[in-house]
Amino acid sequence: MQSLSQPSAPFREKKSKILQQLAVPDTEYSDASPKGSVDEGIRYLIDEINTTEGFVTTSSCAGRASVFLEGRKTKSGDAESGESEQVARVGGKGAGGTWLYVSHDARPDGGEGYLDWMNSLGLSDAADVLEISHDGSSERRLIHFKFEPMILHVLTASLGHAQLLLRCALQAGFRESGSINITSQSSEQLMPMVAIRSMGLSLESLIGYEGVDGQRRRIVPPEYLKMLLQISNERFVENTKRIERFRSAFKEAVLEPKASSIPKKLNPEGKEWEDAATRRERLRAEGLKRKAALQAEKSDSPSQDIDVDLQIDPSL
Repeated sequence: MQSLSQPSAPFREKKSKILQQLAVPDTEYSDASPKGSVDEGIRYLIDEINTTEGFVTTSSCAGRASVFLEGRKTKSGDAESGESEQVARVGGKGAGGTWLYVSHDARPDGGEGYLDWMNSLGLSDAADVLEISHDGSSERRLIHFKFEPMILHVLTASLGHAQLLLRCALQAGFRESGSINITSQSSEQLMPMVAIRSMGLSLESLIGYEGVDGQRRRIVPPEYLKMLLQISNERFVENTKRIERFRSAFKEAVLEPKASSIPKKLNPEGKEWEDAATRRERLRAEGLKRKAALQAEKSDSPSQDIDVDLQIDPSL
């Protein structure tokens, strides 16, 4: 492992403030996520990263399946209400956009579990008529099904810390990971932010819409919704595997210096102990080396065969 520099005072100060916020009891803690707290499925990983010098997490999501209703795309015309004047941004956020379903764990995709989930979305059969808003424009607020794998943002103390973290993420399968803030006029204040993510597991599909009458309508058959739930469950499994691979790679990287400081086991002769396979390979390599040396020495000396040929009587 490369030698990592000691964290600067500004980094230690930032890390201390972040850890103070995370130390708030769960009953008092809240954040901007739909759940409002750190996901239990990733809490252990966050704790391990935050107890390692030079790293601190700033935001995280263990991975989730969700159903999201977009916000309004047109103004309602009610000038007295600031909320009514807002329109949804690209992607449907804001202006009344809301989560109809969010889960950080797999959900039963058959039987009553599936039926309860589908009923909770409140989707009726799709209508064939085009919904028209009061100002004459079409107003369909789309409903999306999404699966999003783990995403983790980690503030690092130096470029070396960031490179180590990125290497672990890429090895684990989080191939879209990257970092920002990798340049600075002052090397002491260089604190790259690393985003660990894997967009290859992401899934998004339109499943319905909400019309101007407020009725939510399904535009796909129930079998399709069941298939989406099954796919998201499969991706939850793969997401968990990648998280564990990242965790193992990170622990191995940061613990490697400690392992190298462990005294080596010696044999009775005072040399480093080796198992049978290692010893056999070493002896084989030494034998090949000696053989090559003898062949080189022999090629450098006069050949006895030539001397004998010269001493043969021509009459024979």
